Amino acid sequence: MKNKITYILSIAFILFSLISCDDYLDIAPEGQQNSENYFNNPQDYQDALIGVYDLLSTTALNNILGEIASDNSLCGGENPTDVLDWQQIDDMTQTPDNGALRNVWQWMYAGISRANYIVEFQDKIDFDGKQEVLAENLFLRSYFYFELVKFFGDVPLYTDGRITIAETQSIDRTPKNEIYLKLESDLLTAVESLPWQQIQEGRATKGAAWALLGKIYLYQNKYDEAADAFNKVISSGQYQLVSNFSSIFLNNNENNVESVFEVQYSGSQEGAGFGCFQCLEGNFAVGFMGPRFTNGDYTPYASGFSFNVPVQELVDIYDPADTRKEATIFDIDAFVATRPDVTYNLGSEHTGYFNKKYIPYADDIVLPDQNINRSNNYRAIRYSDVLLMAAEANLQASVQKDNPQDLLDQIRDRAFGDANHRITASLENILSERRLELAGEGIRFFDQVRTGNTSSIPGFTPNKNEVFPIPRIEIELAGNRWQQNQGY
Repeated sequence: MKNKITYILSIAFILFSLISCDDYLDIAPEGQQNSENYFNNPQDYQDALIGVYDLLSTTALNNILGEIASDNSLCGGENPTDVLDWQQIDDMTQTPDNGALRNVWQWMYAGISRANYIVEFQDKIDFDGKQEVLAENLFLRSYFYFELVKFFGDVPLYTDGRITIAETQSIDRTPKNEIYLKLESDLLTAVESLPWQQIQEGRATKGAAWALLGKIYLYQNKYDEAADAFNKVISSGQYQLVSNFSSIFLNNNENNVESVFEVQYSGSQEGAGFGCFQCLEGNFAVGFMGPRFTNGDYTPYASGFSFNVPVQELVDIYDPADTRKEATIFDIDAFVATRPDVTYNLGSEHTGYFNKKYIPYADDIVLPDQNINRSNNYRAIRYSDVLLMAAEANLQASVQKDNPQDLLDQIRDRAFGDANHRITASLENILSERRLELAGEGIRFFDQVRTGNTSSIPGFTPNKNEVFPIPRIEIELAGNRWQQNQGY
Protein backbone atom coordinates (compact mmCIF):
# COMPACT_ATOMS: atom_id res chain seq x y z
CA MET A 1 0.00 0.00 0.00
CA LYS A 2 1.33 3.41 -0.92
CA ASN A 3 2.59 5.51 1.99
CA LYS A 4 0.74 8.70 1.11
CA ILE A 5 0.08 11.83 3.08
CA THR A 6 -3.30 11.23 4.68
CA TYR A 7 -5.60 14.02 3.72
CA ILE A 8 -8.42 13.07 6.07
CA LEU A 9 -8.72 15.78 8.70
CA SER A 10 -10.41 14.73 11.90
CA ILE A 11 -10.85 18.30 13.10
CA ALA A 12 -13.74 20.05 11.42
CA PHE A 13 -12.42 23.55 11.88
CA ILE A 14 -9.40 22.93 9.69
CA LEU A 15 -11.74 23.11 6.70
CA PHE A 16 -11.59 26.52 5.07
CA SER A 17 -14.06 28.31 2.87
CA LEU A 18 -13.69 27.63 -0.86
CA ILE A 19 -16.21 30.21 -1.99
CA SER A 20 -13.95 33.07 -3.04
CA CYS A 21 -10.62 34.71 -2.39
CA ASP A 22 -12.43 37.34 -0.37
CA ASP A 23 -13.80 34.78 2.06
CA TYR A 24 -11.68 34.78 5.18
CA LEU A 25 -11.37 31.79 7.47
CA ASP A 26 -14.88 31.08 8.71
CA ILE A 27 -14.79 28.49 11.44
CA ALA A 28 -17.54 27.18 13.60
CA PRO A 29 -16.31 26.35 17.12
CA GLU A 30 -16.32 22.69 18.09
CA GLY A 31 -16.13 22.05 21.78
CA GLN A 32 -13.56 24.35 23.36
CA GLN A 33 -11.55 24.81 20.16
CA ASN A 34 -11.85 27.47 17.48
CA SER A 35 -9.56 29.29 15.10
CA GLU A 36 -8.20 31.65 17.73
CA ASN A 37 -7.13 29.09 20.34
CA TYR A 38 -6.30 26.14 18.11
CA PHE A 39 -2.48 26.06 17.84
CA ASN A 40 -1.53 24.65 21.24
CA ASN A 41 0.76 21.70 20.42
CA PRO A 42 2.93 20.37 17.58
CA GLN A 43 0.19 18.09 16.26
CA ASP A 44 -2.09 21.07 15.71
CA TYR A 45 0.51 22.56 13.37
CA GLN A 46 0.94 19.25 11.57
CA ASP A 47 -2.81 18.89 11.11
CA ALA A 48 -3.07 22.42 9.76
CA LEU A 49 -0.17 21.73 7.39
CA ILE A 50 -1.92 18.63 6.05
CA GLY A 51 -4.84 20.95 5.36
CA VAL A 52 -2.56 23.02 3.12
CA TYR A 53 -1.27 19.93 1.30
CA ASP A 54 -4.88 18.89 0.72
CA LEU A 55 -5.46 21.70 -1.79
CA LEU A 56 -2.69 20.35 -4.02
CA SER A 57 -5.25 17.78 -5.18
CA THR A 58 -7.17 20.52 -7.01
CA THR A 59 -4.20 21.22 -9.29
CA ALA A 60 -5.42 18.29 -11.37
CA LEU A 61 -7.51 20.94 -13.13
CA ASN A 62 -4.49 23.18 -13.74
CA ASN A 63 -2.61 20.29 -15.29
CA ILE A 64 -5.26 19.20 -17.76
CA LEU A 65 -5.89 22.82 -18.77
CA GLY A 66 -2.16 23.29 -19.39
CA GLU A 67 -2.37 20.62 -22.09
CA ILE A 68 -5.74 21.55 -23.56
CA ALA A 69 -4.68 25.18 -23.97
CA SER A 70 -1.50 24.17 -25.83
CA ASP A 71 -0.88 22.80 -29.30
CA ASN A 72 -0.40 19.29 -27.88
CA SER A 73 -4.04 18.28 -27.68
CA LEU A 74 -7.68 19.02 -28.30
CA CYS A 75 -10.33 19.25 -25.60
CA GLY A 76 -12.33 16.22 -26.76
CA GLY A 77 -15.16 15.01 -24.55
CA GLU A 78 -18.47 13.53 -25.61
CA ASN A 79 -19.59 16.42 -27.83
CA PRO A 80 -18.57 20.02 -28.63
CA THR A 81 -20.40 21.39 -25.58
CA ASP A 82 -19.21 18.78 -23.09
CA VAL A 83 -17.52 20.78 -20.29
CA LEU A 84 -17.88 24.00 -22.24
CA ASP A 85 -15.41 25.85 -19.99
CA TRP A 86 -12.63 23.52 -21.16
CA GLN A 87 -13.77 23.73 -24.77
CA GLN A 88 -13.44 27.52 -24.63
CA ILE A 89 -9.89 27.28 -23.30
CA ASP A 90 -9.00 24.86 -26.10
CA ASP A 91 -10.38 27.34 -28.66
CA MET A 92 -8.90 30.38 -26.83
CA THR A 93 -12.41 31.88 -26.54
CA GLN A 94 -12.51 31.93 -22.73
CA THR A 95 -14.28 34.83 -21.03
CA PRO A 96 -14.21 36.25 -17.48
CA ASP A 97 -17.23 34.02 -16.75
CA ASN A 98 -15.36 30.77 -17.43
CA GLY A 99 -16.11 28.45 -14.52
CA ALA A 100 -12.91 26.40 -14.80
CA LEU A 101 -10.79 29.51 -14.46
CA ARG A 102 -12.75 30.60 -11.43
CA ASN A 103 -12.10 27.20 -9.90
CA VAL A 104 -8.36 27.64 -10.42
CA TRP A 105 -8.57 31.07 -8.77
CA GLN A 106 -10.66 29.84 -5.83
CA TRP A 107 -8.75 26.66 -5.14
CA MET A 108 -5.29 28.23 -5.29
CA TYR A 109 -6.40 30.99 -2.93
CA ALA A 110 -7.98 28.40 -0.66
CA GLY A 111 -4.55 26.78 -0.35
CA ILE A 112 -2.96 30.17 0.28
CA SER A 113 -5.57 30.94 2.93
CA ARG A 114 -4.78 27.72 4.75
CA ALA A 115 -1.05 28.48 4.57
CA ASN A 116 -1.61 32.01 5.85
CA TYR A 117 -3.52 30.65 8.83
CA ILE A 118 -0.33 28.88 9.93
CA VAL A 119 1.72 32.02 9.26
CA GLU A 120 -0.62 34.07 11.42
CA PHE A 121 -0.07 31.81 14.42
CA GLN A 122 3.50 30.71 13.68
CA ASP A 123 4.89 32.37 16.81
CA LYS A 124 2.28 31.08 19.25
CA ILE A 125 4.39 28.19 20.61
CA ASP A 126 7.83 26.69 20.05
CA PHE A 127 8.54 23.01 19.48
CA ASP A 128 11.11 20.72 17.90
CA GLY A 129 10.59 20.54 14.15
CA LYS A 130 8.67 23.81 13.96
CA GLN A 131 11.01 25.38 11.41
CA GLU A 132 10.52 22.47 9.04
CA VAL A 133 6.73 22.79 9.33
CA LEU A 134 6.97 26.49 8.53
CA ALA A 135 9.35 25.77 5.63
CA GLU A 136 6.96 23.22 4.09
CA ASN A 137 4.19 25.76 4.47
CA LEU A 138 6.20 28.43 2.64
CA PHE A 139 6.93 25.99 -0.17
CA LEU A 140 3.26 25.14 -0.58
CA ARG A 141 2.15 28.77 -0.53
CA SER A 142 4.79 29.55 -3.16
CA TYR A 143 3.54 26.65 -5.28
CA PHE A 144 -0.03 27.96 -5.20
CA TYR A 145 1.03 31.53 -5.98
CA PHE A 146 3.18 30.38 -8.88
CA GLU A 147 0.16 28.62 -10.36
CA LEU A 148 -1.91 31.80 -10.03
CA VAL A 149 0.73 33.95 -11.72
CA LYS A 150 1.07 31.44 -14.58
CA PHE A 151 -2.67 31.59 -15.21
CA PHE A 152 -3.54 35.21 -14.43
CA GLY A 153 -0.39 37.34 -14.24
CA ASP A 154 -0.79 40.04 -11.61
CA VAL A 155 -2.86 38.80 -8.66
CA PRO A 156 -3.50 40.03 -5.10
CA LEU A 157 -0.67 39.07 -2.75
CA TYR A 158 -1.80 38.05 0.74
CA THR A 159 0.97 36.79 3.03
CA ASP A 160 0.54 37.89 6.64
CA GLY A 161 -2.58 36.03 7.73
CA ARG A 162 -6.25 35.60 7.12
CA ILE A 163 -7.89 38.22 4.98
CA THR A 164 -11.15 39.80 6.08
CA ILE A 165 -13.87 40.77 3.64
CA ALA A 166 -13.23 44.41 4.44
CA GLU A 167 -9.55 44.07 3.57
CA THR A 168 -10.29 42.62 0.15
CA GLN A 169 -11.99 45.89 -0.74
CA SER A 170 -8.68 47.74 -0.38
CA ILE A 171 -6.09 45.28 -1.72
CA ASP A 172 -4.99 45.71 -5.33
CA ARG A 173 -3.52 43.21 -7.76
CA THR A 174 0.22 42.93 -7.16
CA PRO A 175 2.55 43.10 -10.19
CA LYS A 176 3.84 39.61 -10.90
CA ASN A 177 7.48 40.70 -10.62
CA GLU A 178 6.79 41.68 -6.99
CA ILE A 179 5.09 38.35 -6.37
CA TYR A 180 8.08 36.55 -7.83
CA LEU A 181 10.40 38.45 -5.51
CA LYS A 182 8.31 37.35 -2.54
CA LEU A 183 8.33 33.74 -3.71
CA GLU A 184 12.10 33.87 -4.19
CA SER A 185 12.54 35.17 -0.65
CA ASP A 186 10.18 32.59 0.83
CA LEU A 187 11.80 29.67 -0.98
CA LEU A 188 15.31 30.78 -0.01
CA THR A 189 14.08 30.78 3.57
CA ALA A 190 12.40 27.41 3.16
CA VAL A 191 15.43 25.57 1.76
CA GLU A 192 17.37 26.31 4.93
CA SER A 193 15.05 24.14 7.03
CA LEU A 194 13.82 21.52 4.55
CA PRO A 195 15.51 18.10 4.44
CA TRP A 196 16.70 16.42 1.27
CA GLN A 197 14.57 13.39 2.10
CA GLN A 198 11.27 13.06 3.94
CA ILE A 199 10.06 10.02 5.81
CA GLN A 200 6.54 10.60 4.51
CA GLU A 201 6.15 10.59 0.74
CA GLY A 202 4.73 13.72 -0.83
CA ARG A 203 6.14 16.24 1.61
CA ALA A 204 8.24 19.13 0.33
CA THR A 205 12.01 18.66 0.33
CA LYS A 206 15.04 20.83 -0.18
CA GLY A 207 15.27 19.54 -3.74
CA ALA A 208 11.65 20.46 -4.48
CA ALA A 209 12.19 23.98 -3.13
CA TRP A 210 15.37 24.53 -5.17
CA ALA A 211 13.63 23.19 -8.29
CA LEU A 212 10.59 25.44 -7.84
CA LEU A 213 12.83 28.42 -7.15
CA GLY A 214 14.83 27.68 -10.30
CA LYS A 215 11.62 27.49 -12.31
CA ILE A 216 10.49 30.86 -10.95
CA TYR A 217 13.86 32.36 -11.91
CA LEU A 218 13.59 30.82 -15.39
CA TYR A 219 10.13 32.32 -15.92
CA GLN A 220 11.74 35.73 -15.32
CA ASN A 221 14.72 35.05 -17.60
CA LYS A 222 17.05 35.17 -14.58
CA TYR A 223 19.28 32.57 -16.14
CA ASP A 224 22.28 32.82 -13.80
CA GLU A 225 20.10 32.44 -10.72
CA ALA A 226 18.10 29.63 -12.34
CA ALA A 227 21.27 27.74 -13.32
CA ASP A 228 22.54 28.03 -9.75
CA ALA A 229 19.26 26.77 -8.25
CA PHE A 230 19.02 23.81 -10.62
CA ASN A 231 22.67 22.98 -9.92
CA LYS A 232 21.75 22.55 -6.25
CA VAL A 233 19.31 19.83 -7.25
CA ILE A 234 21.63 18.14 -9.74
CA SER A 235 24.75 18.18 -7.56
CA SER A 236 22.84 16.88 -4.53
CA GLY A 237 22.96 13.32 -5.87
CA GLN A 238 19.42 12.75 -4.58
CA TYR A 239 17.82 12.16 -7.98
CA GLN A 240 18.46 10.24 -11.17
CA LEU A 241 16.61 9.34 -14.34
CA VAL A 242 14.56 6.16 -14.22
CA SER A 243 16.18 3.90 -16.82
CA ASN A 244 12.91 2.73 -18.37
CA PHE A 245 10.82 5.75 -19.40
CA SER A 246 7.66 3.67 -19.81
CA SER A 247 7.68 2.78 -16.11
CA ILE A 248 7.74 6.35 -14.74
CA PHE A 249 3.98 6.91 -14.71
CA LEU A 250 2.82 3.48 -13.60
CA ASN A 251 0.81 3.49 -10.39
CA ASN A 252 3.20 0.97 -8.85
CA ASN A 253 6.16 3.28 -9.52
CA GLU A 254 5.06 6.47 -7.79
CA ASN A 255 7.51 8.59 -5.80
CA ASN A 256 10.42 7.05 -7.67
CA VAL A 257 13.99 8.32 -7.81
CA GLU A 258 13.10 10.73 -10.65
CA SER A 259 10.35 12.42 -8.65
CA VAL A 260 11.44 15.77 -7.23
CA PHE A 261 7.91 16.69 -6.16
CA GLU A 262 4.79 14.61 -6.58
CA VAL A 263 1.16 15.39 -5.76
CA GLN A 264 -0.28 12.46 -3.84
CA TYR A 265 -3.69 11.02 -4.73
CA SER A 266 -5.76 8.24 -3.24
CA GLY A 267 -8.94 6.94 -4.81
CA SER A 268 -10.07 5.05 -1.72
CA GLN A 269 -11.96 7.80 0.12
CA GLU A 270 -15.61 8.74 -0.20
CA GLY A 271 -17.36 12.05 0.22
CA ALA A 272 -17.12 13.79 -3.13
CA GLY A 273 -18.58 13.87 -6.61
CA PHE A 274 -19.02 15.90 -9.77
CA GLY A 275 -20.39 18.77 -7.73
CA CYS A 276 -17.36 18.99 -5.47
CA PHE A 277 -14.06 18.20 -7.17
CA GLN A 278 -12.19 19.96 -4.36
CA CYS A 279 -13.62 17.37 -1.97
CA LEU A 280 -11.98 14.49 -3.82
CA GLU A 281 -8.95 12.59 -2.61
CA GLY A 282 -8.50 11.18 -6.11
CA ASN A 283 -7.18 12.61 -9.36
CA PHE A 284 -10.31 13.53 -11.32
CA ALA A 285 -8.38 14.59 -14.43
CA VAL A 286 -7.26 11.01 -15.08
CA GLY A 287 -10.79 9.68 -15.47
CA PHE A 288 -11.60 12.50 -17.85
CA MET A 289 -8.66 11.52 -20.08
CA GLY A 290 -9.41 7.82 -20.57
CA PRO A 291 -10.88 6.29 -23.76
CA ARG A 292 -14.64 5.62 -23.88
CA PHE A 293 -14.37 1.83 -23.69
CA THR A 294 -17.70 0.02 -23.88
CA ASN A 295 -17.08 -3.74 -24.04
CA GLY A 296 -14.40 -6.39 -24.07
CA ASP A 297 -11.25 -7.01 -22.05
CA TYR A 298 -9.40 -3.69 -22.08
CA THR A 299 -7.36 -4.35 -18.94
CA PRO A 300 -5.06 -3.03 -17.57
CA TYR A 301 -6.95 0.16 -18.44
CA ALA A 302 -10.29 1.59 -17.39
CA SER A 303 -12.82 3.65 -19.30
CA GLY A 304 -13.00 7.44 -19.20
CA PHE A 305 -14.52 10.52 -20.84
CA SER A 306 -12.09 11.03 -23.79
CA PHE A 307 -10.86 14.54 -22.95
CA ASN A 308 -7.41 15.97 -23.71
CA VAL A 309 -6.75 13.97 -26.86
CA PRO A 310 -3.26 14.35 -28.38
CA VAL A 311 -3.11 15.68 -31.93
CA GLN A 312 -1.49 13.96 -34.89
CA GLU A 313 1.19 16.64 -35.16
CA LEU A 314 2.48 15.76 -31.68
CA VAL A 315 2.53 12.05 -32.50
CA ASP A 316 4.43 12.67 -35.72
CA ILE A 317 7.32 14.62 -34.17
CA TYR A 318 8.51 11.57 -32.23
CA ASP A 319 11.31 9.60 -33.85
CA PRO A 320 10.21 5.96 -34.33
CA ALA A 321 13.12 4.90 -32.12
CA ASP A 322 12.11 7.24 -29.29
CA THR A 323 10.78 5.11 -26.42
CA ARG A 324 8.83 8.09 -25.08
CA LYS A 325 6.30 7.91 -27.91
CA GLU A 326 4.67 4.65 -26.82
CA ALA A 327 4.88 5.67 -23.15
CA THR A 328 3.20 9.03 -23.84
CA ILE A 329 0.66 8.30 -26.58
CA PHE A 330 -2.01 5.62 -26.27
CA ASP A 331 -2.97 4.59 -29.81
CA ILE A 332 -6.42 3.08 -29.40
CA ASP A 333 -6.61 1.63 -32.91
CA ALA A 334 -3.32 -0.22 -32.38
CA PHE A 335 -4.62 -1.44 -29.02
CA VAL A 336 -7.94 -2.67 -30.41
CA ALA A 337 -6.11 -4.44 -33.22
CA THR A 338 -4.63 -6.75 -30.57
CA ARG A 339 -7.93 -7.01 -28.65
CA PRO A 340 -10.65 -7.70 -31.25
CA ASP A 341 -13.31 -8.02 -28.53
CA VAL A 342 -12.76 -4.46 -27.30
CA THR A 343 -15.17 -1.75 -28.43
CA TYR A 344 -15.29 1.94 -27.67
CA ASN A 345 -17.29 5.04 -28.51
CA LEU A 346 -15.82 7.89 -30.50
CA GLY A 347 -15.66 11.13 -28.58
CA SER A 348 -15.69 14.65 -29.92
CA GLU A 349 -12.57 15.68 -31.87
CA HIS A 350 -11.46 12.04 -31.87
CA THR A 351 -7.82 11.72 -33.00
CA GLY A 352 -7.30 8.07 -32.13
CA TYR A 353 -4.87 9.01 -29.37
CA PHE A 354 -5.03 9.45 -25.59
CA ASN A 355 -2.68 10.59 -22.84
CA LYS A 356 -1.02 7.38 -21.70
CA LYS A 357 0.94 9.03 -18.89
CA TYR A 358 -2.27 9.63 -16.97
CA ILE A 359 -4.55 6.93 -18.31
CA PRO A 360 -6.98 5.32 -15.80
CA TYR A 361 -6.12 1.81 -14.63
CA ALA A 362 -8.57 -0.95 -13.87
CA ASP A 363 -6.85 -2.05 -10.65
CA ASP A 364 -7.48 1.25 -8.87
CA ILE A 365 -9.48 1.08 -5.66
CA VAL A 366 -11.79 3.99 -6.33
CA LEU A 367 -14.81 5.23 -4.40
CA PRO A 368 -17.44 6.44 -4.89
CA ASP A 369 -17.09 7.17 -8.62
CA GLN A 370 -14.19 5.60 -10.49
CA ASN A 371 -14.59 8.03 -13.36
CA ILE A 372 -13.39 10.99 -11.29
CA ASN A 373 -11.60 9.45 -8.32
CA ARG A 374 -8.43 7.86 -9.66
CA SER A 375 -5.29 7.24 -7.60
CA ASN A 376 -2.65 8.26 -10.19
CA ASN A 377 -0.17 10.65 -8.57
CA TYR A 378 0.77 13.77 -10.51
CA ARG A 379 4.52 14.01 -11.14
CA ALA A 380 4.66 17.77 -10.58
CA ILE A 381 8.43 18.19 -10.91
CA ARG A 382 10.47 15.43 -12.51
CA TYR A 383 14.26 15.29 -12.53
CA SER A 384 14.21 15.24 -16.33
CA ASP A 385 12.30 18.54 -16.24
CA VAL A 386 15.01 19.95 -13.97
CA LEU A 387 17.76 18.76 -16.33
CA LEU A 388 16.10 20.39 -19.33
CA MET A 389 15.39 23.63 -17.48
CA ALA A 390 19.01 23.59 -16.31
CA ALA A 391 20.20 23.08 -19.89
CA GLU A 392 18.08 26.04 -21.02
CA ALA A 393 19.26 28.27 -18.17
CA ASN A 394 22.93 27.36 -18.51
CA LEU A 395 22.87 27.92 -22.25
CA GLN A 396 21.80 31.51 -21.67
CA ALA A 397 23.59 32.23 -18.39
CA SER A 398 26.63 34.50 -18.20
CA VAL A 399 28.39 31.90 -16.06
CA GLN A 400 27.57 28.23 -16.59
CA LYS A 401 27.08 25.91 -13.65
CA ASP A 402 26.59 22.84 -15.83
CA ASN A 403 27.26 21.96 -19.45
CA PRO A 404 24.00 22.25 -21.44
CA GLN A 405 25.15 19.57 -23.86
CA ASP A 406 25.75 17.04 -21.10
CA LEU A 407 22.36 17.77 -19.59
CA LEU A 408 20.54 17.33 -22.89
CA ASP A 409 22.52 14.19 -23.69
CA GLN A 410 21.24 12.52 -20.53
CA ILE A 411 17.64 13.03 -21.69
CA ARG A 412 18.28 11.83 -25.23
CA ASP A 413 20.32 8.80 -24.18
CA ARG A 414 17.53 7.62 -21.86
CA ALA A 415 14.87 8.22 -24.52
CA PHE A 416 16.65 6.18 -27.21
CA GLY A 417 18.59 3.72 -25.08
CA ASP A 418 21.92 4.69 -26.62
CA ALA A 419 24.17 7.64 -27.41
CA ASN A 420 23.51 7.55 -31.16
CA HIS A 421 20.68 10.08 -31.22
CA ARG A 422 22.29 13.09 -29.59
CA ILE A 423 21.58 16.56 -30.93
CA THR A 424 23.24 19.92 -30.42
CA ALA A 425 22.17 21.74 -27.29
CA SER A 426 20.75 24.81 -29.02
CA LEU A 427 17.86 26.69 -27.47
CA GLU A 428 15.51 25.48 -30.20
CA ASN A 429 16.50 21.85 -29.63
CA ILE A 430 16.20 22.09 -25.86
CA LEU A 431 12.71 23.56 -26.09
CA SER A 432 11.70 20.94 -28.65
CA GLU A 433 13.03 18.26 -26.33
CA ARG A 434 10.88 19.63 -23.52
CA ARG A 435 7.82 19.03 -25.68
CA LEU A 436 8.82 15.44 -26.37
CA GLU A 437 9.81 14.69 -22.78
CA LEU A 438 6.96 16.45 -20.97
CA ALA A 439 4.00 16.00 -23.32
CA GLY A 440 0.82 15.19 -21.42
CA GLU A 441 2.09 16.67 -18.13
CA GLY A 442 0.34 20.07 -18.21
CA ILE A 443 3.50 22.08 -18.88
CA ARG A 444 3.40 22.77 -22.61
CA PHE A 445 1.15 25.87 -22.73
CA PHE A 446 3.13 27.71 -20.09
CA ASP A 447 6.40 26.79 -21.80
CA GLN A 448 5.04 28.22 -25.04
CA VAL A 449 3.95 31.45 -23.38
CA ARG A 450 7.17 32.08 -21.44
CA THR A 451 9.33 31.46 -24.53
CA GLY A 452 7.08 33.34 -26.96
CA ASN A 453 6.42 30.24 -29.10
CA THR A 454 2.64 30.59 -29.27
CA SER A 455 2.05 30.85 -33.02
CA SER A 456 1.20 27.14 -33.26
CA ILE A 457 -1.62 27.39 -30.69
CA PRO A 458 -4.95 27.48 -32.58
CA GLY A 459 -6.87 30.69 -31.88
CA PHE A 460 -4.09 32.28 -29.81
CA THR A 461 -4.19 36.10 -29.83
CA PRO A 462 -0.88 37.79 -28.93
CA ASN A 463 -0.97 40.38 -26.15
CA LYS A 464 -4.10 38.73 -24.79
CA ASN A 465 -3.96 34.96 -24.42
CA GLU A 466 -0.62 34.90 -22.60
CA VAL A 467 -2.77 35.01 -19.48
CA PHE A 468 -6.35 34.08 -18.74
CA PRO A 469 -9.08 36.51 -17.66
CA ILE A 470 -9.57 37.33 -14.00
CA PRO A 471 -12.94 35.81 -13.02
CA ARG A 472 -15.55 38.54 -13.32
CA ILE A 473 -17.21 37.68 -10.02
CA GLU A 474 -13.89 38.01 -8.18
CA ILE A 475 -13.47 41.53 -9.54
CA GLU A 476 -17.00 42.38 -8.43
CA LEU A 477 -16.46 40.90 -4.97
CA ALA A 478 -13.33 43.02 -4.61
CA GLY A 479 -15.35 46.17 -5.19
CA ASN A 480 -14.55 46.44 -8.92
CA ARG A 481 -11.14 47.88 -8.07
CA TRP A 482 -9.16 45.41 -10.20
CA GLN A 483 -8.61 46.07 -13.90
CA GLN A 484 -9.33 43.09 -16.14
CA ASN A 485 -6.48 41.51 -18.11
CA GLN A 486 -5.92 43.01 -21.55
CA GLY A 487 -8.30 41.85 -24.26
CA TYR A 488 -10.95 40.43 -21.95
